[in-house]
Amino acid sequence: MGSDTVMGTAERRSAPRADGARLTGHRGLGAAERGIREAGAEPDHEAGRGAREQRYHRPLWVEEPARRRRLPDPVRTAAVRAVLLIAVTLIQAMVAFLCAMAGSWLAFPMVISSVVSTIAATWGALDVWVTRQVWNQRHGVVSVPSSTARALRRERRRTRRQERAAERAHGRIRRRGGAGQLSHS
Repeated sequence: MGSDTVMGTAERRSAPRADGARLTGHRGLGAAERGIREAGAEPDHEAGRGAREQRYHRPLWVEEPARRRRLPDPVRTAAVRAVLLIAVTLIQAMVAFLCAMAGSWLAFPMVISSVVSTIAATWGALDVWVTRQVWNQRHGVVSVPSSTARALRRERRRTRRQERAAERAHGRIRRRGGAGQLSHS
């Protein structure tokens, strides 16, 4: 029996991928099989398979790290809204076309509602773009000199520093038992 085979199946080694994740097909030998293997005895095929099936539960998929970060909540909300508006617009346009081909009285109202929906869908797509730009500007993703996020971060740091300094001074006064105060009121 070869060193890479156990009961006629080859053990697959995990191969590193370009993004650093490792995908594995099979696990290595379990502790029981290694003990039997090292002792030189052959495992009982039926008993070994039942124990191995109970001991090892292979997952359906392997988690991989995300390629891109998740969209911020406001941007994702705007994107979902835009997708819904575009889907409704496409459905209305299709219904308007079919009604026009059938010569139905509903064709004119559907064409009018499709035009209104097209305007709303355009607004939705622009809303995604504007929301994303605003979020990037406020949260410092865009690294340009005009970014307001840098000034906001500086201001927050300055405020935190002042709060910590005030807490330290207050703690020092409390530890001294109020020494240095001119009056005890």
